Order: sequence, then structure tokens, then C-alpha cells
Amino acid sequence: MQDSHQSSVFTILLVFIFALLLQISPLPEWSQGYRIPWTSLALIYWVLSAPHQVGVFSAWLLGLTQDALTGAMLGQHALTFSITAFICLQLYQRIRVFRVWQQTAIVMALLLLERIIHFWVISSSGHMPLTLAFWLPVPLGALLWPLIQLLLRDGRRLNKI
Repeated sequence: MQDSHQSSVFTILLVFIFALLLQISPLPEWSQGYRIPWTSLALIYWVLSAPHQVGVFSAWLLGLTQDALTGAMLGQHALTFSITAFICLQLYQRIRVFRVWQQTAIVMALLLLERIIHFWVISSSGHMPLTLAFWLPVPLGALLWPLIQLLLRDGRRLNKI
């Protein structure tokens, strides 16, 4: 039992590290607005799939890590990830029984809530995002949700998490 738990924690950490690496990978200047919210999608998946292992505290740590890696205002991602994880934890039993397209709509709503909170934090600090590209990660992340869910679900089943 202990070995299975360690394997599942290792797999979850590996996915989060990979998502963080994708989040900080360099992109050309013109494509900065198209950056997929990889860590948000990974967090949503793991909170829905393993709520006993990934929760609000894990989301907070993941957010602080992303803040440090991206140079964002400290606590910005920690706040949004914690709120997202809390909502997912409150609704995970309902969300898990939905079909993929229904889950995609919920993921889009969660990503939109994250962007609204980011917008609030950024604008309160005096830095207003002036382009529509600020909102592009929401539909892009929602469009990728079925693929991400499929890949991570199959990986989870292989590792028996």
C-alpha cells in the first residue's frame, strides 16, 4: 500500500513539474498570448481524479512555485489555484460523472474565473492588460481539456493511481 501511494505521489509530482516546464518554456513574442494554462489544467485534472492527494494546499504550493518561476506577483497564481482547487473539491463528485463536453464547459468556467482573478490582481497593481490576448488561454485550455484528460487518465490507469 505504501509503495502504491509513493508511486502515485511521484506521478502527480512528475505531471506538475512537466506542466510547470511547459508553462515557462520560451515562446516567440507574437505567441505569448496563446500560452496554454498547463498548470491549471493539470491541477484541475488531479483535483478531480485524486482529491484525497491533491487539494487546496497542493494548489497553493503549485501556485507559489509558478509565481516564482514566471516572475509574477508572489501569491497571484497561488490565490487562483487555491480557489480553483477549492471549487473542484466541492464539486468533484458531480463533475466526474459528466460527459467530456460538459466537463470542458466547467473547465472553461474555471479557467475564466482564474483569468478574472488574474485581471483583478494585475489591474489593482496598476498594470492593465490592454489586449484581447489576455483572455485567449481560456478557450485554448478548454479546447485541450479532452486530450489532456484522456492522456492523464490513461497514464493514471497504467500506474494504478
